[in-house]
Amino acid sequence: MNMANPTLTPKVDIEALDRLFNVENRRVFIPGGYGAIGEAIAWGFARHGALVAIAGPKEEKAQALADSINDNGGRAIGLALDARSVSSINVAVDKTVEEFGGIDILTNCVGTQMEQDLLEVTEEYFDEIYQVNLRSAMFLAQAVARDQIDRGEGGRHIHLLSVRSQLALRDRGYSAYCATKGGLLMLVKQHAMELAPHNITVNGVAPTFINSDRIQPHIENDSFHKFILDRNPLGRIGNPVEVVGQVITFATSAGDYMTGQVVFVDGGVTASQ
Repeated sequence: MNMANPTLTPKVDIEALDRLFNVENRRVFIPGGYGAIGEAIAWGFARHGALVAIAGPKEEKAQALADSINDNGGRAIGLALDARSVSSINVAVDKTVEEFGGIDILTNCVGTQMEQDLLEVTEEYFDEIYQVNLRSAMFLAQAVARDQIDRGEGGRHIHLLSVRSQLALRDRGYSAYCATKGGLLMLVKQHAMELAPHNITVNGVAPTFINSDRIQPHIENDSFHKFILDRNPLGRIGNPVEVVGQVITFATSAGDYMTGQVVFVDGGVTASQ
């Protein structure tokens, strides 16, 4: 019997450990990248040396954020994007590929919410939430995957979801929002299966309420603010920066062996509901 290598445990690759969270020179496309969480993610990638393309319906806001990142030593571009339009998605992806030479990482921060009680839901309302929250994710992923598969270098897809992909919310009109975020969770899993042969991982990051202008009305409502804090084991509302770390983990070699997963950044809400 050959006992030259008596252990099955591989030697620890120290250099691989050093590279775990490296995104330097990685090319990141961030649709929805100038919202509260999207902006933090854009800054996070840029501060770690990535090239960042920020896209959204207001090109001037995307460009203003890109300019700020560039003024602080980063590398970024701003693009117009109507996520409801497949042709607009394709144009934004093509411009990013033209500028950067390819897209390594898709970080999809597109999303919207409007409340409407179940008995009052209109077709127009439901279709709008569906188009922005779910349909756009399908075609953003498709456009980026085509570039990644053509180049044959693998890649990363990271979608921003919500705890509402798993939990309903009492006494609020969240039918469309919960349905689309739940659908996005399954889209993550299905895309992970289809893209795995191309070494493209697909994962999701699902926050609970995070400090932003969007949730300000909830915070100003004393009873709902108390409800948010009472059900959160950590007893506080999260910060956009606290979402960035998990996104970057999925984007780097630290996330090489994770695909089809959704991590909840929620202070323990989904662990206790």
